Amino acid sequence: MKINPVNRTFRAGFKTCILLFIFAFNFKSYAEIYLPSIISDNMVLQQNSEATIWGWTTVVSENITVIGSWNNEEVMVEAHQGKWSLNLPTEVAGGPYTLTIKGHETITIYNVLLGEVWLCSGQSNMQWTPNMGLQNAEEEIKNANHEQIRFFTIPTVKAESAQDNSYGNWDTCTPETMQNFSSVAYFFGRELKTELNVPVGLINSSWGGTNVETWIPKEILKTQKKEISEAYNNIGEFAWWPRNPGLTYNSMIHPITNYDIAGAIWYQGESNRDNAFSYFETFPLMIETWRAKWNKDFPFYFVQIAPFNYNSHNNLATAVVQEAQLFTMQTVPKTGMVVTNDIGNLKNIHPLKKQEVGQRLALWALAKTYGVKDVTVSGPVYKSMQIEKNKIRLSFDFAENGLIQKGAELTEFLIAGADQKFHKATATIKGNKIEVFSKKVKKPVAVRFAYSAIALPNLFNKEGLPASGFRTDIWPINFKTE
Repeated sequence: MKINPVNRTFRAGFKTCILLFIFAFNFKSYAEIYLPSIISDNMVLQQNSEATIWGWTTVVSENITVIGSWNNEEVMVEAHQGKWSLNLPTEVAGGPYTLTIKGHETITIYNVLLGEVWLCSGQSNMQWTPNMGLQNAEEEIKNANHEQIRFFTIPTVKAESAQDNSYGNWDTCTPETMQNFSSVAYFFGRELKTELNVPVGLINSSWGGTNVETWIPKEILKTQKKEISEAYNNIGEFAWWPRNPGLTYNSMIHPITNYDIAGAIWYQGESNRDNAFSYFETFPLMIETWRAKWNKDFPFYFVQIAPFNYNSHNNLATAVVQEAQLFTMQTVPKTGMVVTNDIGNLKNIHPLKKQEVGQRLALWALAKTYGVKDVTVSGPVYKSMQIEKNKIRLSFDFAENGLIQKGAELTEFLIAGADQKFHKATATIKGNKIEVFSKKVKKPVAVRFAYSAIALPNLFNKEGLPASGFRTDIWPINFKTE
């Protein structure tokens, strides 16, 4: 049988096409560009910044080009050993836009907004969602339609080493998505959106029950004082939340440290009551570490833990954690603290009034980060004392317009002499100061206010924000006897 030369050519060409198709198919299957989950549809990029866009490629070396449709300018970088990263200039808030990544393949990210991005972290009071318990939950959920507020929730996963990615999705704020998102973060973001009229991106990275140590890299803690670095090394893990150093930092913070943020809000501290005094060092250390990892001195606003009856002899441990939080606000730059001793619940460690918490956090951001005028950010904070015979006169910051009490008399004030024995005190407002005395203390030397886990004080400034608990003494505290 003779073979027609034309048929031979056709068959050879057909085989070649098949081989090329197989090669192309295999190349497509194995040669891919990967992005971290946080760079995905519906995301918010920090406005007016150099936003980092990064990822990986299975091609060892290739050029990657990224284009934001807000200006359609190309930014290019060469991948090195399969990794690539570049800074993409963003513009003033707006959108929606697209983000295009080009290499041997093209990826398009849709419905991108430029706005303000905030990290929201901590333990259960940050993690708590409307579905878990919220005052006026049904109404709040029904009204949660905000196309320009976006949510990203990082899964509660622990890791022994720093991870490159943390899986999740950006969602638009709707009643369906809001009811399963952090209540505190949502109300904070809603306030920013209302006041600033810009898109807001909220990244929720929180896990109930976690102590501050697990949010700090283990190698960082090892460099600290021995009692700090070893505090949680040998206590073992719980099945429902991690306890040991670095385990949540590795999996829930490190993967997003390239992602530009405006700042962070934080609600945690209840789980550090067992080593309360170490919180004076570990909490500022965590803030310092996060800022170093982001290479950005971003603002950090946090919530002082609320009153709660732990039914234990060491209710002063809560007061020490609160004192450490106050100390952090007063010593660490670009921080601010929200007081919650007026909206706590002694029978519920997860108070339902999350609206006030988010709104008070937003006061700090609006005034200190965004420069909104005539915003009072805090209730009264103890500044100094003066002994006047049998009385002590207290002065406060954040009380320029005066002080008020809610109730017939001021509560939760104690006074002591040199014997260090505290007695219930009578306290009286004098303009923006307070006079404290007790008939049982002839020569007073120290005052404590709301210095207990179960204190429910009633002192506010004229703007209606509550005063933080405090003590004027530096006497040793023995949890076993006090």
